[in-house]
Amino acid sequence: MLVCFLLLAITKTHAQKISLSERKASLENIFQLIEQQTSYRFVFNTIILEKAKPVDIKIKNAEIGEVLDLVFRNQPLTYTIVKQNIILKEKEVSSPEIMVIYGIVTDEKGIGFPGARIGIKSKNINTITDEEGKYKLVINDVKDQIISFEALGYQKQEVIIQDNFNIDIQLKPDLKILEEIIIVGYGEVNKRDLTGSVGEVNMKDLTKAPVKSFDDAFAGRVAGVQVTSPDGQPGAVPTIIVRGGNSVTQDNSPLYVIDGFPIEDYNINAIHPDDIASIEVLKDASSTAIYGARGANGVVIVSTKKGIKGKSVFSFNNYYGLQGNTSQIELMKPYEFVKYQLELDSIRAAGIYLQDGKTLESYRNENGINWQDELFREAPMLSSYFAVRGGNKDNSYAFSSSLFDQKGTVIASGFKRYQARLVIEQSLNKRFKVGVNANLSSLKSYGTIFTGTRNTFLNILINTWQYRPIAGNFSLDELLNNAQDPAVASATNYQWNPVLTATNELRDRMNSLLTSNVYGVYDISNALKLRVTAGLNLSKLRNDEFNNSKTRQGSSASPLGQRGVNGAITFTELSNLINENTLTYQKSINKEHFFTLLSGFTIQENKFAYYGSGAIRIPNETLGIGGLAQGVPVAIPSQNSENRLLSFLGRLNYNYKSKYLFTGTFRADGSSKFTGNNQWGYFPSGSFAWNIAQEKFMQGLHFLSETKLRLSYGLTGNNRISEYAYYGAITQGGNNSYMPGGTFISGAYVSNLSNPDLKWESTAELDFGLDIGFLNQRFTLTADIYKKKTNDLLLNAQLPTSSGFSNVFQNIGAVENKGLELTLQSFNIRNEKIKWNTSFNISFNRTKLVGLAQNQKELLSTVRWNSGNDYAQNPAYVARIGQPVAMFYGFVWDGVYQFYDFDKTPTGTYVLKADIPNNGNPRQNIQPGDIKYKDINGDNVVDMQDRTEIGNPNPKFFGGLANNLSFKNFDVHVFLQFVYGNEVMNVNRYLMEGGTTTLGANQFASYQNRWTPENPSNEHFRTRGWGPSVYSSRVIEDGSFIRLKTINLGYKVENKLLQRLAISNFRVYVAAQNLITLTRYSGNDPEVSVFDSALTPGLDYSAYPRAKVVTLGLDISF
Repeated sequence: MLVCFLLLAITKTHAQKISLSERKASLENIFQLIEQQTSYRFVFNTIILEKAKPVDIKIKNAEIGEVLDLVFRNQPLTYTIVKQNIILKEKEVSSPEIMVIYGIVTDEKGIGFPGARIGIKSKNINTITDEEGKYKLVINDVKDQIISFEALGYQKQEVIIQDNFNIDIQLKPDLKILEEIIIVGYGEVNKRDLTGSVGEVNMKDLTKAPVKSFDDAFAGRVAGVQVTSPDGQPGAVPTIIVRGGNSVTQDNSPLYVIDGFPIEDYNINAIHPDDIASIEVLKDASSTAIYGARGANGVVIVSTKKGIKGKSVFSFNNYYGLQGNTSQIELMKPYEFVKYQLELDSIRAAGIYLQDGKTLESYRNENGINWQDELFREAPMLSSYFAVRGGNKDNSYAFSSSLFDQKGTVIASGFKRYQARLVIEQSLNKRFKVGVNANLSSLKSYGTIFTGTRNTFLNILINTWQYRPIAGNFSLDELLNNAQDPAVASATNYQWNPVLTATNELRDRMNSLLTSNVYGVYDISNALKLRVTAGLNLSKLRNDEFNNSKTRQGSSASPLGQRGVNGAITFTELSNLINENTLTYQKSINKEHFFTLLSGFTIQENKFAYYGSGAIRIPNETLGIGGLAQGVPVAIPSQNSENRLLSFLGRLNYNYKSKYLFTGTFRADGSSKFTGNNQWGYFPSGSFAWNIAQEKFMQGLHFLSETKLRLSYGLTGNNRISEYAYYGAITQGGNNSYMPGGTFISGAYVSNLSNPDLKWESTAELDFGLDIGFLNQRFTLTADIYKKKTNDLLLNAQLPTSSGFSNVFQNIGAVENKGLELTLQSFNIRNEKIKWNTSFNISFNRTKLVGLAQNQKELLSTVRWNSGNDYAQNPAYVARIGQPVAMFYGFVWDGVYQFYDFDKTPTGTYVLKADIPNNGNPRQNIQPGDIKYKDINGDNVVDMQDRTEIGNPNPKFFGGLANNLSFKNFDVHVFLQFVYGNEVMNVNRYLMEGGTTTLGANQFASYQNRWTPENPSNEHFRTRGWGPSVYSSRVIEDGSFIRLKTINLGYKVENKLLQRLAISNFRVYVAAQNLITLTRYSGNDPEVSVFDSALTPGLDYSAYPRAKVVTLGLDISF
């Protein structure tokens, strides 16, 4: 509605004052108050007041203009004064000026760059360049805004927008990515100029795993590197194999180079993971040949953190966590246990379990004792790490110390480490600098040893599983607290209370290690550099063993304790001394041709000593190890050995514009382990790389940022044999002693043949590699195909029995490895808020035995996992020419004999049909429900001629998948490890699925489905239907698995208080290891190999269960 205009002329003066004091008043009310105090009148359309806001005003004796400005300050209205009229109208919305920012983004060569990210942060406006590198942004209010340009592999650039809206940018390479340095033997090289096959470990990812040492988190991190843990015992050292095993009877572990110091069989537990700056794995012959006779098994180069230029930086990394077993094996409950005992020996079982009116049904609802709960525990794990690093232009320093304390999930077991490291580097003048790098560690592993050659007759975990779950006619306290089960104790029953075993057996292994090297570097000229290094590695291992009267080996009541209370202390001492001297010459011609020449020589000495003392029938067991002197002394054979190595080495690197790259290496090694003309070995290699992306014909393929082909070939060696293998040996004493006339004379005999012709194993390897990068390294692929053949194997070859000797070391036989390795990396998302990258690797390796001794077609291997039965005498593995080095060997399981396999006689007995093969037992003894094996050769008789390969412990492929995601201050790391195609021999099942006569021995719950006349199962044989003690495919299982190996979730705290305290990093996190494992394997864990060697991998016998761990941690730096 339109109000009339007021046209009266008022003659009041403009100097009239106004006073108002209102809260949340409407405009109409304000207008009325003003009109009452002045001669002014408001003119407006009432519709425009609908969007008006309430008014708060307090003013006194003010002019009309001052009042109106306050009234309309936040209103969508404006006013005009015409004489005595105040005319209102809506404010006009002015259209902003639209601007177009445009341009082109080019790479360092001036070529348009697609996919670059352009953004104006304050406006939250982003775009990316098109295929030609062009971009366009439409924006208003553009003046003085900051526009940013980002691309993976290039430096971020920012420009302030002024009057010029056409902004072209040439990207500058980010040297941190494109010039990544890779550590190689006796030097370093830019990654893009690498000609060999070198695997890198992402240390930022690896240190997010809560583990004692890097090898525990190594599995699945690097293509071509297979890591297998023997079991989950704290302090256990995994086996690392690079590109398959080369040797048959010798060690296949890689050479470790710790800060330039090459050491065989180094104990990686000595180094805290947070001390490590980088880990590189040299895989092909071109990379490893610089280490000559020790490079055939691959080389793991570990470089620790050094000092930094600038102010001191203090770092703390601490975490605390809890561990638990990843799984437990289900055992028979009391009802099923008693039922089985009655079937096994009804008279004795009834005397124990069916007394006082009890029947089998009395046990149906009884819970019984779960001995696994008594033996296992939830165990804490603690890691505390401190470091300070700093320096100035002339020196740098780094000091770190750490404590790691891991209690085992088995009572009275664990691992503890104290460690300290000092690194100092000092420049004495512009050309000469010296340095020292020293690491001191004290390690202690304690607790009963579960696996390996030190097993007693009955391993503790088997003992735990078998120990009966109910007391029977004895009290529960007697069963829990007595050393031996009183109901079944006998001279042949080796069962012993597993809790007392774990808590009373003293098994302490203490290792003190010092690794130190001192070096000097002198720049003779700008092109020529001399480096002299002296290194020392000392290891002293003390092993304490003590068996008191409550242990199975110290109690006279035990068949294993006839020596009474006993103990021993043994020492193993190792020392490595090395001196290395190298000259490095670098030269460039016209900035196109680049040469690097390395030459040098090294001298190394290694010593070994083993000694100790022991005693039996110790009268005062309360003294423990301190009471050995009171017992009857027991001789412990002592050993001493030493070897020396003298080497000359050289390497030439040629680089033409980073387009054509060549590396040639040569090393000569002279070793005291060999003699005569075979004392020296020569190991050459060569490699070539072609960076195709640098060629002109590739310039149009903008999506390819790197394309490099690599080709290498070389020879490397292996000298992993004893120091005196080529000598013959004379053994004194033993059965060769005699007493003519009552006088004792110790005889001697030749126990080993000599072989002065013994020489190095030699491995020839061919490698073809491809490195591809897409979208400026946003996606990268590294692929390697390799083939290597090891000749002149250092084989402990079998001899004819007519020779009088069983074995002798000879250079015979050959092994071939070939495979494919793939590594993919991608930066999926990378902006200011979210970053997500993925790394994936997969490896395929096939090992084949291509030669043995003359006329020898196979090599059989036994494993002594239980010395009291026939399994220890039968071979479990076979190595045949044309097959993998190790295959499971035995009979093919064919289920269970059923009634239809027999003829029933008039007397009701069963006789095996004539056309049905036996199972190795006499035909007349075989009954329905007995185990059955296949007759391979078809002669209707199952005997040793029917043994064959029954499984393959070697995986078809293995690898890992890592993802890192960060959002603002949150970050998460997830790592999956996978292994596929390998099989495991679960020999626990021989003893735990009906294969024991031991009275009172519990069994796996799986054996409840055994054959009975009412349950003619074909899965498990009947009670006492086990047949002969032979290996068969029945216990061969699929060992494939996918494991959630590591997950780490962190939050970086940022606030003003931390800034005032000069804290640069404050991160809290939760981390977990071995959280979930997906597998079809029935045992505790599929990653197991308790007798791990080239000939005997993949066997599971009473392995220490692997633990899963969850930790809470804190990282602080200032």
